[in-house]
Amino acid sequence: MTTLLIILPLAAAVVIWVLPLNRVSAGSLALLAALAEVGIWIQMLARFDFGRGGLQFSQHRSWFSDLHVSYHVGVYAFSVWLVGLTVVVMAACIAYAFWAGREKARAYFGLMLFLDAAIVGVFTAQDLLLFYAFFEAMMIPLYVLVGVWGGPGRIGATLKFVIYTMAGSLLMLASVIVYGLSKNTFDLTQIGTSGSTWIFLGFAAAFAIKAPLFPFHGWLPDAYRESSPEVSAVLSGVVSKAAVYGFLRIGVAKFPGPTHDLRPLILALAAAGLVYGSLLAFRAPDFRGVVAYSSLAQMGLITFGVFAVNDLGLTGSVLQMVNHGLISTTLFLLAGMVERRTTTGELGRLGGMARGRPVLATVLMTTGIIALAVPLSSAFAGEFLILAGVFQRGWGWAVVGAAAMVLAAMYMLRLISAVLHRDPGPAVTDAALDLRPAELGVTAPLIACLLALSAWPAAISGHSFPRNVAAVDVACGFQKLPPSNVHFYCR
Repeated sequence: MTTLLIILPLAAAVVIWVLPLNRVSAGSLALLAALAEVGIWIQMLARFDFGRGGLQFSQHRSWFSDLHVSYHVGVYAFSVWLVGLTVVVMAACIAYAFWAGREKARAYFGLMLFLDAAIVGVFTAQDLLLFYAFFEAMMIPLYVLVGVWGGPGRIGATLKFVIYTMAGSLLMLASVIVYGLSKNTFDLTQIGTSGSTWIFLGFAAAFAIKAPLFPFHGWLPDAYRESSPEVSAVLSGVVSKAAVYGFLRIGVAKFPGPTHDLRPLILALAAAGLVYGSLLAFRAPDFRGVVAYSSLAQMGLITFGVFAVNDLGLTGSVLQMVNHGLISTTLFLLAGMVERRTTTGELGRLGGMARGRPVLATVLMTTGIIALAVPLSSAFAGEFLILAGVFQRGWGWAVVGAAAMVLAAMYMLRLISAVLHRDPGPAVTDAALDLRPAELGVTAPLIACLLALSAWPAAISGHSFPRNVAAVDVACGFQKLPPSNVHFYCR
């Protein structure tokens, strides 16, 4: 089943590229494949044994036997939710692109499906070289999607994106080779822990750039603004989570010594990004800028939870990854819908869009209120768990996180007010329509997921690690160990 989640979108991409399909046929096939992915994931979720935990739905085949490299995929409880986030977000983004009528449809939808497969591969790979292959493979379609279908500044945005990510990729490749050869295996379920700070920093640099974390976010503003709305949604919603997943699955789990030694530095960078991103989001002049910089802030908050390395922080980070992925995807798609009606995303030229457009107002208000992390929302549950976890590492970190939550309320309320309220700006005309049924069909499932998580956040926080002992799983490095040896090896 895990391999099917990877192969299905790849096969659909090849079919779209090879057959002489028109725009409607290519988009329909891509959307059908994306929805089939969601169906397969639902079946995986229903069959996953959360009580047993551990690696499930795994496939293992030797790849390079001399180097002990294998095709090894499978899912843990926490990665099931990240795979689900990926397939849901990709289905929504492909549906939006289909409705928007992207040019060169065969190339576009094939690349989106290829990206879908690569991201799922990252969340399921259990071999270091395979993980690296998928991690780099997801960058290939992104370079093209930004550089060809982006806005007027797409070339500069693509160059920044390539330079930053290639620098991280080279460092990560060096770390993968040295780490794997030193342990005589690349299998993540068998490889032991390492105390090398340099190897850890190679992985950390690559993950920090992809997330992105402060101060490695230089590519973020241009890439998020110049990409098409659905590509920006994928970058913010799931690609950034692949990087944080790398921190959790490899960085923290396999390098306990360097994690302990460098924790104050990483938490300080996360805190700086949290505050800095929130301030920039508050000052951003456009819709996408607010969402882009808020993503920088949220990645700092999620990093807080990961590097707290305790049960509360780790479970909170998984919940918040899903929350933020759904929220940022919805907001970027809404930004695209607003831009289609007004030809601009500048907040100074918007306003008054709530008048006569009740569906748009309801969707944006609902998403914004959840993003505010008001009590009883899923974002509140995720952020509360993270702050409780990081509080155990030092009350100062929790104070910074709480202050950033106040800043988040400020920039999100500013966004809602600038788009929906105030007097109508020069770009808003009475002819601007409310959300069409197709647009509502794209956003409604995302909001439904957020509302369901708000009603039952424990669906993720209580089912991400067996028996809610996340720190034990991390301390064990997610290795296959005999039950009698767990406490000996993991204490």
